[in-house]
Amino acid sequence: MNLSTENRRALIRQYKENPRPAGVYAIRNKLSGRVYVAGSLDVDGAMNRARFELNMRSHRSKALGQDWIAHGAEHFSFEVVDRVKERKDPGFDRKAELEKLLSLWQEELQCFGANGYNTP
Repeated sequence: MNLSTENRRALIRQYKENPRPAGVYAIRNKLSGRVYVAGSLDVDGAMNRARFELNMRSHRSKALGQDWIAHGAEHFSFEVVDRVKERKDPGFDRKAELEKLLSLWQEELQCFGANGYNTP
């Protein structure tokens, strides 16, 4: 697929002008029920990065990484649990909205302590 320089620039501009979906995602251990909950301004990219880090044995949650190695990738699921609802309001703060959603879902899914992989 050969794109002209003009078409390529238009696609790049369009990509930069449209923000990636922000949201909260969960990584669940299907065997133990433990869950890791995180959020990102690019939720799909963050889940992809988390998979990569787990496969490379470099994820920030050591307990999750140890279970990933012990049980295998097939015993984990990745899911987006909520997305930031974009608004046209000029005062809308995506990051602040994401932080509220993340806090809500971390409490809801009890991802700290024995039930989860998050650390306070």
